[in-house]
Amino acid sequence: MQKLFIDFEPDGKVTLDEEQSRHIAKSLRMRVGDILTLTSGNGNDYGCIIDSIDSNLVTLSVCYKQANNSEASVKVTLYQGIPKASKLEDVIQKCTELGITAVCPTLTRRSISRPDEKQANKKNLRYQKIALEAAQQSGRGIIPEIMPMTTLENAIKNDDSELKILFYEGGGESLKTMITPDIKSVSIYIGPEGGFEENEVELIKKNGGKIASLGPRILRTQTAPVAALTAIMLLTDNLE
Repeated sequence: MQKLFIDFEPDGKVTLDEEQSRHIAKSLRMRVGDILTLTSGNGNDYGCIIDSIDSNLVTLSVCYKQANNSEASVKVTLYQGIPKASKLEDVIQKCTELGITAVCPTLTRRSISRPDEKQANKKNLRYQKIALEAAQQSGRGIIPEIMPMTTLENAIKNDDSELKILFYEGGGESLKTMITPDIKSVSIYIGPEGGFEENEVELIKKNGGKIASLGPRILRTQTAPVAALTAIMLLTDNLE
């Protein structure tokens, strides 16, 4: 069923804004009588029926309310070393579908792409749109937070996750020895093309990070976070 995120609690009759209405009427080609789901990210889904489509405005009636059960039991934050081109867009889309809680574009020593503040803010708006669209498509109960670009030093300093994991091509522990089904929050650190420098690895370790392996093969920067998140979701019983 099609899902839309809204910024209010629906009750009785609902009129969507023009952008959402155009999406419903023109992109999805939905019609009067069709059913869709609204959510405000509060843990509940609202089943609605389309009453009218008029002058680019769609009006709905709320038919039922039910708990959203699509969110994982573990909150995962991705600190992604900023890659080249549009790779981060792909990472955000796929990780949103898999249940990520937040993504933080992170500047590291080997980040080739180094946008200034204005460029970073513009990219962040694009990333938020991608996260919204992926969350709606995959039936998420929340839209993952796209955090402002930061440095690795600031990222690790402000990271209060229960478990911090650095995925490093130099090897490390198996995730099976780190992850238990009852863990509540995990942060994962992925380097850009070229990976992390040794002093960055030491910085993360000094701040409580553990080094983990994703197997004997070297994964691309856009592949590693998807593989890592999938493994964490599996080990925490969130892919059953």
